[in-house]
Amino acid sequence: MQDLMSTLIMLAIMFGIMWLMLIRPAKKRQQQLQTMQNNLQRGDKVMTSAGLHGVVDALEDRFVHVRIAKDVVVKYERQAIGAVLDEQDNPVVAK
Repeated sequence: MQDLMSTLIMLAIMFGIMWLMLIRPAKKRQQQLQTMQNNLQRGDKVMTSAGLHGVVDALEDRFVHVRIAKDVVVKYERQAIGAVLDEQDNPVVAK
C-alpha cells in the first residue's frame, strides 16, 4: 500500500514538473500570439506563418489584407499572421 502511495506521489510530482516546463510556457506563447493578432493595425510590418513579409493594408474581423508588393494585396486569416516586425525585420516581442 505504501509503495502504491509513493508511486502516485511521484507521478503527481512528475506531472507538475511537466506542466511547469512544457504546458504553461506553450499556453503563454499562444496567448501572446493571440494578443498580437488581435492588436494588428494598418501599416504594421508583418510576417505570415509561411514566411511571407508584407505590410497590413486593411483589417476585417477574421481577415488581414497584406500588401506584399506595389498593387499586390493578399488576404489572410488573422491566425496566419505569425509576427509583427520592426524596421530591421526582427520580430517584435509582445509583453
